[in-house]
Amino acid sequence: MQRAIPMILAALLLAGLAEGGKMLEPTDTFPAFELAAHDGSVVRSEDLAGTAYLLYFYPKANTPGCTKEACAFRDSWEDVTAAGLTVLGVSYDSPDSNRRFAETYHLPFLLLSDTDHRLAKAVGASRALLPFPKRISYLVGSDGRVVRSYAEVNPSTHAAQVLADARAEGLAPAPPGS
Repeated sequence: MQRAIPMILAALLLAGLAEGGKMLEPTDTFPAFELAAHDGSVVRSEDLAGTAYLLYFYPKANTPGCTKEACAFRDSWEDVTAAGLTVLGVSYDSPDSNRRFAETYHLPFLLLSDTDHRLAKAVGASRALLPFPKRISYLVGSDGRVVRSYAEVNPSTHAAQVLADARAEGLAPAPPGS
């Protein structure tokens, strides 16, 4: 009996770390969503039709990795806007928590609240028993289809990677002088 308890605990821990759903692949249609933004607005996927966008999931506002990733997008904002990309961060945090995060770091893009985890589950970002999503991203074309999916994200270099991929995929113009 004593040996069974650690095995049961280990199984429960592994179940909690398991992914909820699989990631979308390039050419998959990104699922419809409607999420509250930190500025009080509501962002609907249908409103993004005709726009290329990056939707990135981050575990928790105001944590080191999430701050690093958000600030990397902020610091390359001129290039992001020149590329015509819309950037949307998504977490399980409340709109108020996301508002404080955006204000603290002067983020020029919207942070969305997936408090019921519905979108995270639909795109493979949820974790069964953990209270935060995986750090994954999707680059979505103006037709609503996934162009690139990012299962492994380095918070420090993700913004540069997305911009390079958007240019390689023809979603964004090359920078001047290249």
